[in-house]
Amino acid sequence: MNRVLSRCLLAASIAAITTASAQAATTLRMAHFWPGASGINQDIFEAWADTIEEESGGELRVEMFPSGTLAKPDAIYEAVGNGIADIGATAQGYTAGRFPLSQIVELPGVAGTATQGACVLQTLYDDGHLDEEYGDTRPLFMFTTGPGGIHTIDTDVQVPSDLEGLRIRRPTAVAGEMLEAMGANPVGMPAPEIYTAMQRGVVDGLSFPWEGLKGFRINELVNYHTEVPFYTLIFVATMSQNSYDRLSPEQQAVIDANSGMKWAENAGAVFDRLDVEGKQEARDAGHTIREIENPLENPDWQAPLEQGIESYLTQVEERGLPAREVYEAALAASESCAEDQG
Repeated sequence: MNRVLSRCLLAASIAAITTASAQAATTLRMAHFWPGASGINQDIFEAWADTIEEESGGELRVEMFPSGTLAKPDAIYEAVGNGIADIGATAQGYTAGRFPLSQIVELPGVAGTATQGACVLQTLYDDGHLDEEYGDTRPLFMFTTGPGGIHTIDTDVQVPSDLEGLRIRRPTAVAGEMLEAMGANPVGMPAPEIYTAMQRGVVDGLSFPWEGLKGFRINELVNYHTEVPFYTLIFVATMSQNSYDRLSPEQQAVIDANSGMKWAENAGAVFDRLDVEGKQEARDAGHTIREIENPLENPDWQAPLEQGIESYLTQVEERGLPAREVYEAALAASESCAEDQG
């Protein structure tokens, strides 16, 4: 009888310990807009979440809300700031005018790959150039797409004038101004809405990196691609300061250890790999692909791209911000990042 009682007490103790451990675990809600099945979600965010759980010994768990299910794409940053989400990843350009210095990294010629772009953006943040833009949250890591080109349903775009009158989805206002200068009619919408918009004929094409064509299934709808890298889209994965402050010092240390350049470059490497896969998908489908080499030196594309750069820097300067200082810092970081990765 005593042996049976001892076994019961032991089982009860184990159950109590297991229950206490489960209760002790802190669950962090993470919101982003990429599809759950996408490589971005699985190879960046889920991988980050798994690392957080493993290194915290199960004390921290991340519950993922992809596809804008917790907050709409253009409201994710605010959702982190007001505590609806503990962590969020979004494009800074989805909040127009909110991150003007950060978006300098989106300008043509700053980054040639996603890994380089992530390094440049994270370097600018680490060096203090962007502090005031993120005062209401706690950035974890920053990253970018590879260069975005132009992709259309049935128009072969070889020179800027071929864009005349086309309705082109633009990723941000910065890229939209350049498209408009080339004669296109830019249309703004979050990435998850593009597929349906193209099906319904709302837009004739879009500006997007190769990765996005694969992740959002856009290669199913377009037939022509022009590789003219006139922008790079930037992102931030950031955390609510209140959510961070509620963690124990040990849990905070795990978050800190998985913030910064390491994960920025990890994210960049994923985007670069998916760019290759997205372009190969278009090739395999028999699409027409035009490659514009060195567009900032190309006689057809140079003028509108340089005008776009100058126009943006001037606009940011008019807001009293050190646009050219940050632009020069971005170009210097670009060179340094290229050397480090070379």
